Amino acid sequence: MTDLTLIHTAQIHVDTFEGLAGTAILHHIVRPDWLERAQQGIDETLRQEITSEISALPGPALCTCTTLGELVETAGATRLDEPMMQKAAQIGGPVLIAYCLESTLKPSTALLERAFSEQGKTAEIRSLPLTGLWRHFTDGNIELFHKQIATWISTSLALVADTSCVVLAQASMAGAAEYIETDIPVLTSPAIAMQKMLSDL
Repeated sequence: MTDLTLIHTAQIHVDTFEGLAGTAILHHIVRPDWLERAQQGIDETLRQEITSEISALPGPALCTCTTLGELVETAGATRLDEPMMQKAAQIGGPVLIAYCLESTLKPSTALLERAFSEQGKTAEIRSLPLTGLWRHFTDGNIELFHKQIATWISTSLALVADTSCVVLAQASMAGAAEYIETDIPVLTSPAIAMQKMLSDL
């Protein structure tokens, strides 16, 4: 029996989350076409398709695609980055959001603003666009992708000294954390989300 369903837009995430599952039994839905379509704007056809898929699931679901975050939340699934944003708000601002897809920025920022508001704090958010690096991920050059992200973030933090924490907005970026040269917290969504989801089972 499946304990948790995960909805991905890239096959590479399956192994990542299986490694975080412990004894839980996961079911994976992999739909790269959903991200491709969402990047052009989420139309009613895509909205209905995803909502129908989530509504038919027998138990809890976690969506690992940040771009689809607002839609999957409305449909009843958990957004991968929600627990991470709560943790970032607890740490307090200024928070640096690094992202590699333009379609990620708006939902990520809105979710972090909501987390600050729920904790009665004023949102202090900075963003670091790394959209030029996404091609490394799509080409399968994952290590280069992570190291380039780390280089840009480390450089940015050296120039802005008062940042409280870094948020890596997308699940695909998580591996960059080990390469980032900083003493401040670097938050990644997969481990934080899975810890929360598994504790709630």
